[in-house]
Amino acid sequence: MKSILLAALVSLTVSLLGTPFAIRMFRARGLGQPLREDFATLGGGMHEQKRGTPTMGGVVIILAVTIAYLITHLITQRLGWAGALVVATMIAMGIVGFLDDFIKVRRQRSLGLNKKAKALGQLAVALGLGIAIRGLPDGSSALSFVRETTVELGPFFLVWVIIMVGASTNGVNLTDGLDGLAAGSSAMVFFGYLFISFWQSRHMCDVVASGPGCYVNIPDPLDLAVVAAAGIGACAGFLWWNAAPARIIMGDTGSLALGGAFAALALLTSTQLLLVPLGGLFVLETTSVIVQIIAFRGFKRRIFRMAPIHHHFELGGWPEITVIVRFWIIAGLATAFALGLFYADFIAKGGGQ
Repeated sequence: MKSILLAALVSLTVSLLGTPFAIRMFRARGLGQPLREDFATLGGGMHEQKRGTPTMGGVVIILAVTIAYLITHLITQRLGWAGALVVATMIAMGIVGFLDDFIKVRRQRSLGLNKKAKALGQLAVALGLGIAIRGLPDGSSALSFVRETTVELGPFFLVWVIIMVGASTNGVNLTDGLDGLAAGSSAMVFFGYLFISFWQSRHMCDVVASGPGCYVNIPDPLDLAVVAAAGIGACAGFLWWNAAPARIIMGDTGSLALGGAFAALALLTSTQLLLVPLGGLFVLETTSVIVQIIAFRGFKRRIFRMAPIHHHFELGGWPEITVIVRFWIIAGLATAFALGLFYADFIAKGGGQ
């Protein structure tokens, strides 16, 4: 428990104090957010003021999590590979996002890396994650929901990891369209994984000596809890400066890194399919885009005024802050529902006896 609290405190401190430094540095170097012309009219023109806001703030989130993880292990003198794999995935995916953001600000356009280059970057990170998980002593390649199932994916496991990483990163990326929306929602998902991984660490057992409701094949869940706690602190500290009106934007650097971390946590805690309700807001945002594309290309009609769906409500007259808070409520309810499913399974397996 001490290591979890320490990780959260260090990460919060680094993020809270480091973000103003990043704002000044990015502003001095002209690393401001370019804006799509159709976005400038949203919310009665309120999005126009976002043009030039320092971007790539996700660098601070990544640094905060990494520093907190390293300091925690140095102080507690405890080595862990599972959490390190999540942090490594976060850093690698953040690099892909950083390249995308850097091209945007340097060329002052709303498009950075082309789709092929971005997809290749995500593919490389996903393959690395999948291979590393299979190499862990307790790594599992079985399909999981709230715990590992009997469905062994075998050679298709790497394909499944690619799908999970792609869906998670793009889901957070699509949600990152309003000030603080992605950061606040991500903090809730990290909280979900903090509860899950800590609970698993308290009810671990091996295959031979299994007990009611206990968990197997979870590689060092306490180490995963440390990363999740660091993620909460990093998002909370960043949100202090990213809340509307934002003084800095996380950019693809942050959104891709966060999505990569969520996919890695889901895979390592054997809660792969639970990520769907846990990240319910991200699923909603992604689904709105898919539905819009299908409706427009197939029927030449638009279901929403604009996708992702948060822009639909802005164009419907909702103030930006109203959309953000209401979507945070959705994210919180989704997290609570997912944790309810997780705990209900524990009780059903006899864990409450």
